[in-house]
Amino acid sequence: MFKAVDLFCGVGGLTRGLSDSGIEVVAGYDLDATCKYAYEANNNAKFIQKDIKEMTGEDFAQYFKKNEPKILVGCAPCQPFSTHTLKLKKNEGFQHKKWGMLYEFGRLVDEAEPDIISMENVPNLINTEVYTDFETKLKSKGYFVKSKIVYCPDYGIPQSRRRLVLLASKHGEISLIEPTYNKEEYVTVEEAIGHLPAIKAGGFDSNDPLHRSSAMNDLNLKRIRASKPGGTWKDWPEELRAKCHLKEGGQTYTAVYARMKWDNVSPTITTQYNSFGTGRYGHPEQDRALSLREGAILQTFPDDYSFCADGEKVVIKNIARHVGNAVPVKLGEVIGISIQRHLEIMGMKKSSQ
Repeated sequence: MFKAVDLFCGVGGLTRGLSDSGIEVVAGYDLDATCKYAYEANNNAKFIQKDIKEMTGEDFAQYFKKNEPKILVGCAPCQPFSTHTLKLKKNEGFQHKKWGMLYEFGRLVDEAEPDIISMENVPNLINTEVYTDFETKLKSKGYFVKSKIVYCPDYGIPQSRRRLVLLASKHGEISLIEPTYNKEEYVTVEEAIGHLPAIKAGGFDSNDPLHRSSAMNDLNLKRIRASKPGGTWKDWPEELRAKCHLKEGGQTYTAVYARMKWDNVSPTITTQYNSFGTGRYGHPEQDRALSLREGAILQTFPDDYSFCADGEKVVIKNIARHVGNAVPVKLGEVIGISIQRHLEIMGMKKSSQ
Protein backbone atom coordinates (compact mmCIF):
# COMPACT_ATOMS: atom_id res chain seq x y z
CA MET A 1 0.00 0.00 0.00
CA PHE A 2 1.32 3.45 -0.93
CA LYS A 3 1.46 5.98 1.91
CA ALA A 4 0.76 9.72 2.08
CA VAL A 5 0.77 12.71 4.44
CA ASP A 6 -2.09 15.22 4.19
CA LEU A 7 -1.40 18.93 4.83
CA PHE A 8 -4.27 21.27 5.82
CA CYS A 9 -6.24 18.07 6.38
CA GLY A 10 -9.31 19.59 8.06
CA VAL A 11 -11.88 16.94 8.97
CA GLY A 12 -10.47 14.51 6.44
CA GLY A 13 -12.22 14.84 3.07
CA LEU A 14 -9.04 14.31 1.08
CA THR A 15 -7.70 11.74 3.54
CA ARG A 16 -10.90 9.68 3.33
CA GLY A 17 -10.89 9.84 -0.46
CA LEU A 18 -7.27 8.71 -0.69
CA SER A 19 -8.02 5.90 1.76
CA ASP A 20 -11.01 4.82 -0.34
CA SER A 21 -8.68 4.63 -3.34
CA GLY A 22 -6.29 2.34 -1.46
CA ILE A 23 -3.64 4.84 -0.32
CA GLU A 24 -2.82 4.79 3.38
CA VAL A 25 -2.78 8.30 4.85
CA VAL A 26 -0.55 8.02 7.88
CA ALA A 27 -0.99 11.53 9.27
CA GLY A 28 -2.92 14.73 8.72
CA TYR A 29 -1.59 18.15 9.73
CA ASP A 30 -3.82 21.11 10.52
CA LEU A 31 -3.76 24.10 12.85
CA ASP A 32 -7.50 23.88 13.67
CA ALA A 33 -7.96 21.71 16.76
CA THR A 34 -11.74 21.54 16.21
CA CYS A 35 -11.08 19.18 13.27
CA LYS A 36 -9.29 16.56 15.37
CA TYR A 37 -12.29 14.49 16.47
CA ALA A 38 -13.83 14.06 13.02
CA TYR A 39 -10.47 13.40 11.40
CA GLU A 40 -9.41 10.63 13.77
CA ALA A 41 -12.88 9.14 14.38
CA ASN A 42 -13.41 8.42 10.69
CA ASN A 43 -9.90 7.72 9.42
CA ASN A 44 -7.11 5.41 10.42
CA ALA A 45 -4.66 8.30 10.63
CA LYS A 46 -3.24 10.54 13.32
CA PHE A 47 -4.23 14.21 13.50
CA ILE A 48 -1.26 16.49 14.19
CA GLN A 49 -2.18 20.00 15.33
CA LYS A 50 0.70 21.99 13.95
CA ASP A 51 1.25 25.12 11.90
CA ILE A 52 2.79 24.23 8.54
CA LYS A 53 5.29 27.03 9.14
CA GLU A 54 6.73 24.92 11.94
CA MET A 55 6.89 21.70 9.91
CA THR A 56 10.16 20.39 8.53
CA GLY A 57 11.13 17.82 5.94
CA GLU A 58 11.97 15.46 8.80
CA ASP A 59 8.37 15.68 10.08
CA PHE A 60 7.28 14.34 6.71
CA ALA A 61 10.06 11.82 6.12
CA GLN A 62 9.56 10.00 9.45
CA TYR A 63 6.52 8.17 8.08
CA PHE A 64 8.31 6.48 5.18
CA LYS A 65 10.85 3.72 4.75
CA LYS A 66 14.00 4.50 2.84
CA ASN A 67 13.01 3.30 -0.63
CA GLU A 68 9.21 3.58 -0.65
CA PRO A 69 7.40 6.29 -2.65
CA LYS A 70 6.62 9.37 -0.57
CA ILE A 71 3.33 11.17 -1.30
CA LEU A 72 2.58 14.69 -0.05
CA VAL A 73 -0.91 16.08 -0.58
CA GLY A 74 -2.81 19.12 0.63
CA CYS A 75 -5.29 21.90 0.07
CA ALA A 76 -3.92 25.22 1.31
CA PRO A 77 -6.58 27.58 2.71
CA CYS A 78 -8.51 28.82 -0.33
CA GLN A 79 -10.00 32.07 1.03
CA PRO A 80 -7.04 34.14 -0.20
CA PHE A 81 -7.73 32.97 -3.76
CA SER A 82 -11.49 33.42 -3.88
CA THR A 83 -12.97 35.78 -6.46
CA HIS A 84 -13.93 38.23 -3.71
CA THR A 85 -10.49 38.31 -2.14
CA LEU A 86 -8.66 38.63 -5.45
CA LYS A 87 -10.76 41.70 -6.24
CA LEU A 88 -9.80 43.20 -2.88
CA LYS A 89 -6.14 42.51 -3.57
CA LYS A 90 -6.27 44.90 -6.51
CA ASN A 91 -7.02 47.70 -4.06
CA GLU A 92 -4.42 49.48 -2.01
CA GLY A 93 -1.85 47.10 -0.64
CA PHE A 94 -4.26 44.30 0.28
CA GLN A 95 -2.45 41.36 1.85
CA HIS A 96 -3.84 38.16 3.33
CA LYS A 97 -1.98 36.39 6.12
CA LYS A 98 -2.84 33.01 4.57
CA TRP A 99 -1.43 33.97 1.17
CA GLY A 100 1.95 32.48 2.08
CA MET A 101 0.66 28.99 2.85
CA LEU A 102 1.45 27.79 -0.67
CA TYR A 103 4.99 29.13 -0.28
CA GLU A 104 5.25 27.06 2.90
CA PHE A 105 4.03 24.05 0.93
CA GLY A 106 6.84 24.73 -1.55
CA ARG A 107 9.37 25.01 1.26
CA LEU A 108 8.36 21.57 2.51
CA VAL A 109 8.80 20.18 -0.99
CA ASP A 110 12.34 21.61 -0.94
CA GLU A 111 13.12 19.94 2.37
CA ALA A 112 11.27 16.64 1.99
CA GLU A 113 11.55 15.96 -1.77
CA PRO A 114 8.46 13.71 -2.00
CA ASP A 115 8.03 11.48 -5.03
CA ILE A 116 4.46 12.63 -5.64
CA ILE A 117 2.70 15.90 -4.85
CA SER A 118 -0.98 16.74 -5.14
CA MET A 119 -2.40 20.19 -4.45
CA GLU A 120 -6.12 21.03 -4.69
CA ASN A 121 -7.56 24.55 -4.56
CA VAL A 122 -9.95 27.06 -6.12
CA PRO A 123 -9.59 27.67 -9.88
CA ASN A 124 -8.62 31.35 -9.42
CA LEU A 125 -5.36 30.29 -7.85
CA ILE A 126 -3.95 29.37 -11.26
CA ASN A 127 -3.88 33.07 -12.26
CA THR A 128 -1.85 34.23 -9.27
CA GLU A 129 1.84 34.88 -8.78
CA VAL A 130 2.01 32.50 -5.83
CA TYR A 131 0.77 29.62 -8.01
CA THR A 132 3.23 30.46 -10.80
CA ASP A 133 6.05 30.50 -8.26
CA PHE A 134 4.91 27.15 -6.83
CA GLU A 135 4.76 25.44 -10.22
CA THR A 136 8.09 26.97 -11.28
CA LYS A 137 9.72 25.66 -8.10
CA LEU A 138 8.41 22.14 -8.77
CA LYS A 139 9.67 22.12 -12.35
CA SER A 140 13.07 23.48 -11.28
CA LYS A 141 13.40 20.51 -8.93
CA GLY A 142 12.74 18.05 -11.73
CA TYR A 143 9.04 17.39 -11.19
CA PHE A 144 6.68 16.65 -14.07
CA VAL A 145 3.69 18.90 -13.37
CA LYS A 146 0.12 18.64 -14.64
CA SER A 147 -2.77 20.84 -13.52
CA LYS A 148 -6.45 20.73 -14.44
CA ILE A 149 -9.61 22.66 -13.60
CA VAL A 150 -12.04 19.93 -12.57
CA TYR A 151 -15.84 20.15 -12.89
CA CYS A 152 -16.85 17.95 -9.98
CA PRO A 153 -20.01 16.38 -11.49
CA ASP A 154 -17.73 14.78 -14.10
CA TYR A 155 -16.45 12.56 -11.28
CA GLY A 156 -19.74 11.69 -9.57
CA ILE A 157 -19.85 14.62 -7.14
CA PRO A 158 -23.39 16.07 -7.00
CA GLN A 159 -22.48 19.76 -6.90
CA SER A 160 -21.38 22.33 -9.46
CA ARG A 161 -18.02 22.81 -7.77
CA ARG A 162 -14.94 23.59 -9.87
CA ARG A 163 -11.50 22.92 -8.42
CA LEU A 164 -7.91 23.21 -9.52
CA VAL A 165 -6.03 19.93 -9.12
CA LEU A 166 -2.25 19.85 -9.53
CA LEU A 167 -0.32 16.58 -9.71
CA ALA A 168 3.47 16.40 -9.80
CA SER A 169 5.83 13.45 -10.01
CA LYS A 170 9.60 12.96 -9.96
CA HIS A 171 9.24 9.82 -12.07
CA GLY A 172 7.45 10.87 -15.26
CA GLU A 173 4.31 12.38 -16.75
CA ILE A 174 1.31 12.26 -14.43
CA SER A 175 -2.29 13.37 -14.89
CA LEU A 176 -5.76 13.01 -13.44
CA ILE A 177 -7.84 10.10 -14.74
CA GLU A 178 -10.46 10.90 -17.38
CA PRO A 179 -13.99 11.89 -16.20
CA THR A 180 -16.06 8.97 -14.97
CA TYR A 181 -19.52 10.49 -15.61
CA ASN A 182 -21.08 12.25 -18.58
CA LYS A 183 -23.76 14.92 -18.33
CA GLU A 184 -26.63 12.44 -18.59
CA GLU A 185 -25.17 10.46 -15.68
CA TYR A 186 -24.50 13.30 -13.23
CA VAL A 187 -25.56 12.47 -9.67
CA THR A 188 -28.54 14.67 -8.77
CA VAL A 189 -29.58 16.27 -5.50
CA GLU A 190 -32.42 13.78 -5.19
CA GLU A 191 -30.11 10.81 -5.73
CA ALA A 192 -27.72 12.16 -3.11
CA ILE A 193 -30.00 13.34 -0.28
CA GLY A 194 -33.54 12.37 -1.24
CA HIS A 195 -33.48 9.38 1.12
CA LEU A 196 -33.08 11.45 4.29
CA PRO A 197 -36.06 11.94 6.64
CA ALA A 198 -38.01 15.19 6.49
CA ILE A 199 -37.18 17.74 9.19
CA LYS A 200 -38.32 21.29 9.93
CA ALA A 201 -36.27 24.48 10.06
CA GLY A 202 -34.49 24.46 13.40
CA GLY A 203 -35.22 20.76 13.83
CA PHE A 204 -33.19 17.57 13.61
CA ASP A 205 -33.52 13.83 13.07
CA SER A 206 -33.50 11.94 16.39
CA ASN A 207 -31.49 9.16 14.75
CA ASP A 208 -28.85 11.50 13.36
CA PRO A 209 -28.04 14.69 15.28
CA LEU A 210 -26.11 15.98 12.25
CA HIS A 211 -29.25 15.92 10.12
CA ARG A 212 -30.34 19.25 11.57
CA SER A 213 -31.11 22.59 9.96
CA SER A 214 -30.77 26.15 11.14
CA ALA A 215 -33.82 27.96 12.45
CA MET A 216 -35.48 30.55 10.20
CA ASN A 217 -37.32 33.72 11.20
CA ASP A 218 -40.92 34.30 10.12
CA LEU A 219 -39.95 36.49 7.16
CA ASN A 220 -37.56 33.92 5.69
CA LEU A 221 -40.11 31.15 6.23
CA LYS A 222 -42.57 33.18 4.15
CA ARG A 223 -39.85 33.69 1.54
CA ILE A 224 -38.93 30.04 1.20
CA ARG A 225 -42.59 29.04 1.00
CA ALA A 226 -42.91 31.44 -1.93
CA SER A 227 -39.77 30.04 -3.61
CA LYS A 228 -39.84 27.62 -6.52
CA PRO A 229 -37.18 24.92 -7.12
CA GLY A 230 -34.63 26.45 -9.47
CA GLY A 231 -36.32 29.84 -9.18
CA THR A 232 -35.23 33.15 -7.63
CA TRP A 233 -36.48 35.80 -5.24
CA LYS A 234 -38.21 37.36 -8.27
CA ASP A 235 -40.87 34.69 -7.78
CA TRP A 236 -41.85 36.27 -4.44
CA PRO A 237 -44.59 38.84 -3.82
CA GLU A 238 -43.00 42.29 -3.72
CA GLU A 239 -43.59 42.71 0.02
CA LEU A 240 -41.23 39.78 0.73
CA ARG A 241 -38.32 41.15 -1.29
CA ALA A 242 -35.30 42.55 0.51
CA LYS A 243 -34.39 46.22 0.08
CA CYS A 244 -31.15 45.26 -1.68
CA HIS A 245 -33.16 43.37 -4.32
CA LEU A 246 -35.05 46.53 -5.22
CA LYS A 247 -31.87 48.48 -5.94
CA GLU A 248 -30.56 48.50 -9.50
CA GLY A 249 -27.37 46.66 -8.48
CA GLY A 250 -29.31 43.88 -6.80
CA GLN A 251 -31.60 43.01 -9.69
CA THR A 252 -29.21 40.53 -11.27
CA TYR A 253 -28.00 38.90 -8.06
CA THR A 254 -30.35 35.94 -8.03
CA ALA A 255 -28.20 33.15 -6.60
CA VAL A 256 -29.35 33.77 -3.01
CA TYR A 257 -32.62 32.99 -1.23
CA ALA A 258 -33.35 30.17 -3.63
CA ARG A 259 -34.30 26.50 -3.65
CA MET A 260 -32.27 23.76 -5.29
CA LYS A 261 -33.80 21.38 -7.85
CA TRP A 262 -34.14 17.67 -7.25
CA ASP A 263 -33.13 16.75 -10.80
CA ASN A 264 -29.95 18.83 -10.94
CA VAL A 265 -26.62 19.01 -9.11
CA SER A 266 -26.42 21.33 -6.11
CA PRO A 267 -24.55 24.64 -6.07
CA THR A 268 -21.04 24.67 -4.63
CA ILE A 269 -21.19 23.81 -0.95
CA THR A 270 -19.58 26.70 0.95
CA THR A 271 -18.99 27.25 4.65
CA GLN A 272 -22.44 28.91 4.89
CA TYR A 273 -24.51 26.28 3.11
CA ASN A 274 -26.76 25.98 6.17
CA SER A 275 -28.19 29.46 5.55
CA PHE A 276 -31.07 30.11 3.13
CA GLY A 277 -29.90 33.68 2.52
CA THR A 278 -26.31 32.96 1.45
CA GLY A 279 -26.91 30.98 -1.74
CA ARG A 280 -29.18 28.51 -3.48
CA TYR A 281 -29.33 26.39 -0.36
CA GLY A 282 -33.07 26.04 0.13
CA HIS A 283 -34.27 22.42 0.23
CA PRO A 284 -36.15 21.51 -2.98
CA GLU A 285 -39.36 20.69 -1.07
CA GLN A 286 -39.04 21.29 2.66
CA ASP A 287 -39.25 24.83 4.04
CA ARG A 288 -35.68 25.11 5.32
CA ALA A 289 -32.06 25.38 4.29
CA LEU A 290 -29.84 22.33 3.87
CA SER A 291 -29.09 20.33 6.97
CA LEU A 292 -25.52 19.76 8.07
CA ARG A 293 -25.74 16.11 6.97
CA GLU A 294 -27.12 17.02 3.55
CA GLY A 295 -24.23 19.37 2.90
CA ALA A 296 -21.77 16.69 3.99
CA ILE A 297 -23.35 14.14 1.64
CA LEU A 298 -23.24 16.62 -1.24
CA GLN A 299 -19.52 16.89 -0.42
CA THR A 300 -19.59 13.06 -0.80
CA PHE A 301 -18.81 12.27 2.81
CA PRO A 302 -20.33 8.91 3.77
CA ASP A 303 -23.79 9.12 5.35
CA ASP A 304 -22.38 7.98 8.69
CA TYR A 305 -19.31 10.25 8.82
CA SER A 306 -19.12 11.46 12.41
CA PHE A 307 -18.40 15.15 12.98
CA CYS A 308 -18.81 15.32 16.76
CA ALA A 309 -18.67 12.83 19.61
CA ASP A 310 -21.81 11.25 21.07
CA GLY A 311 -23.41 13.62 23.53
CA GLU A 312 -21.33 16.57 22.38
CA LYS A 313 -23.18 19.75 21.46
CA VAL A 314 -23.51 20.20 17.69
CA VAL A 315 -22.04 23.59 16.86
CA ILE A 316 -23.67 24.33 13.51
CA LYS A 317 -21.28 27.10 12.52
CA ASN A 318 -18.19 24.95 13.11
CA ILE A 319 -19.45 21.89 11.26
CA ALA A 320 -20.72 23.94 8.32
CA ARG A 321 -17.26 25.47 8.09
CA HIS A 322 -15.57 22.07 8.30
CA VAL A 323 -17.79 20.62 5.58
CA GLY A 324 -17.58 23.62 3.27
CA ASN A 325 -13.78 23.79 3.51
CA ALA A 326 -13.30 20.08 2.83
CA VAL A 327 -12.04 18.47 -0.36
CA PRO A 328 -14.96 16.40 -1.68
CA VAL A 329 -14.27 12.80 -0.70
CA LYS A 330 -14.84 11.45 -4.21
CA LEU A 331 -12.42 13.99 -5.65
CA GLY A 332 -9.85 12.75 -3.14
CA GLU A 333 -10.53 9.22 -4.34
CA VAL A 334 -10.03 10.25 -7.97
CA ILE A 335 -6.72 11.88 -7.03
CA GLY A 336 -5.69 8.72 -5.21
CA ILE A 337 -6.56 6.46 -8.14
CA SER A 338 -4.61 8.74 -10.48
CA ILE A 339 -1.53 8.64 -8.25
CA GLN A 340 -1.61 4.87 -7.87
CA ARG A 341 -2.00 4.23 -11.57
CA HIS A 342 0.96 6.50 -12.26
CA LEU A 343 3.19 4.82 -9.68
CA GLU A 344 2.27 1.36 -10.92
CA ILE A 345 3.06 2.35 -14.51
CA MET A 346 6.39 3.70 -13.28
CA GLY A 347 7.10 0.36 -11.64
CA MET A 348 7.05 1.72 -8.09
CA LYS A 349 6.46 -0.83 -5.36
CA LYS A 350 3.93 -0.50 -2.58
CA SER A 351 5.06 -0.64 1.01
CA SER A 352 4.91 -4.07 2.64
CA GLN A 353 2.97 -3.88 5.88
